[in-house]
Amino acid sequence: MSLFAKLQQRQAEGRPIRVGLIGAGKFGSMYLAQIPRTPGVHLVGIADLSPDGARTNLSRVGWEAQRMQAASLDAAMKAGTTHIGEDWRALVSHPAIDVIVECTGHPIAAVDHCLEAFAHGKHVVNVTVEADAFCGPLLAHKAALAGVVYSLAFGDQPALICDLVDWARTCGFPVVAAGRGHKWLPHFNQSTPDTVWANYGLTPEQALRGGLNPKMFNSFLDGSKPSIESSAVSNATGLGVPSNGLLYPPASVEDIPFVTRPVQEGGVLERKGMVEVISSLEANGRKIPYDIRMGVWVTVEAETDYIKNCFEEYNAHTDPSGRYFTLYKRWHLIGLEVGMSVASVALRGEPTGVAIGWNADVVATAKRDLQPGEMLDGEGGYTVWGKLLPAETSRQLGGLPLGLAHNIQLLRPVRQGQSLCWDDVAIDTSTRAYQLRREMEDHFAVPLANGAN
Repeated sequence: MSLFAKLQQRQAEGRPIRVGLIGAGKFGSMYLAQIPRTPGVHLVGIADLSPDGARTNLSRVGWEAQRMQAASLDAAMKAGTTHIGEDWRALVSHPAIDVIVECTGHPIAAVDHCLEAFAHGKHVVNVTVEADAFCGPLLAHKAALAGVVYSLAFGDQPALICDLVDWARTCGFPVVAAGRGHKWLPHFNQSTPDTVWANYGLTPEQALRGGLNPKMFNSFLDGSKPSIESSAVSNATGLGVPSNGLLYPPASVEDIPFVTRPVQEGGVLERKGMVEVISSLEANGRKIPYDIRMGVWVTVEAETDYIKNCFEEYNAHTDPSGRYFTLYKRWHLIGLEVGMSVASVALRGEPTGVAIGWNADVVATAKRDLQPGEMLDGEGGYTVWGKLLPAETSRQLGGLPLGLAHNIQLLRPVRQGQSLCWDDVAIDTSTRAYQLRREMEDHFAVPLANGAN
C-alpha cells in the first residue's frame, strides 16, 4: 500500500500520526504549510524559543487562528489543534506523540532533542543535518537500541541522494558516484557574512528585504553545507569521500556522466563509489547552462554490453563510452517534502536515509590565519569552514568537527587552510553533543572501508 493510501486509512480510522515539531523557522514553516493538506497527520505541538514567532510563521503559511489556540498538549490532543510553547521536554515526553521532527538547525541542541526523544520511545526525523554530520552514526545506533527509527529529512538533499542511491542498487546498478549541485569557486571557502551577498549574487538591500540570514547563507556558499550533506550521504550509503576534500567539478546536467568517472577514464574520481558535488560555475565564474545547482544526482555503470546497449536503445544520455549514466532531480523542495519522512518512519518503520557507519567527517578548517584567544564562530562564520574528509583521516588528525566549533576559544595558532584538532581549542566537555561525539569515535574504532558501490 502506498504511503498516501496508508495516510488516508489512518485518517478514516481517526488514528492520525501525531507529530511534535521542535523549531518553527524557515524549514519548519515549509513543513507546516503542508500539514493541513496532508490526511492522517496531526501536529500536536510546536516547541520554539519564540512561541510568538512560531505563531507568526503559522499565520504566514496559512494556518487559521483557531488551529493554534490549545492551552496544553492534552488540550491539543482532544481538540485536534496544535499547542505552541517553549518546553521541548514536554513535547518529546508526551505519551501520545509518535514522531518528533527536529528542525532547530542548532546541532548541539539537536543532539539533546534526539536523545530525549529516543528515551521516550519517539521516532525522530532530524532536519538538523549538522548534528548528523558529527554524530549521526551513533544517533542511529542509539535509536536502534531504543527500538525507534532515526531518519534524515526528505526534501533536504542528503535524503534525496540516498533515495537515488537506493534506486540504483535496488535495480542492480553499481553506484559510481552520487551527490548534489552547488554554486562554487575555490575562493568561496574564505567567504564571510560580510562578503556572502556579492558572492551569492544578491545585493545587501535584496538580502535585507528578504530577511535573509548572512551566516546561514554563507554556510551554503563557503562549502560547509555541501561537506555536511555529503558526509551524511557517505555515512548513510557507504560511498567513499575524496581524500582531501570535495573537488566541485564544473558540469552541466549533460556533463555529469562525463566528469563523475574515475580519473583513469577521463573523470575526476579517485575511484568508483564516491560522493561528490558538481559546481554550477566554470573556473572563470561563467554560469553553466542547465546546471544542477539545486538538485541531486547519481551516476551508475552498465556492467555488460547488453545493459550498455539498452542505454543506447532508449536514448539515455551517457558518457562517450556509453557505460556511465546519470539520473537526477534538478530541484529539491526542502521542508515542503518532509511529510515523506514522517509517513515513512511512522507507517513503514523505515528511515529516508540513516547512517550505517562512520565513513566521513566534516572538520573545522581555518578561513584565515587564526591566533590564540580568538573565538571560533562555527558554520558560516568568519573563522572556519567545514572540510569533508574520510573518517579515518579525521580520527588520525584528532579533527575538530565543524558542528562543535562554535563559541569556543582557540588555544594555539592555526594557519589558513589548516584543519583544526581537539588540542587547538578549549571546548566544553560537559555537553551531551561532545560526549556523544567522543563515544562515537570509540564505538566505531574500526572504520568502514572508504568506498562501497
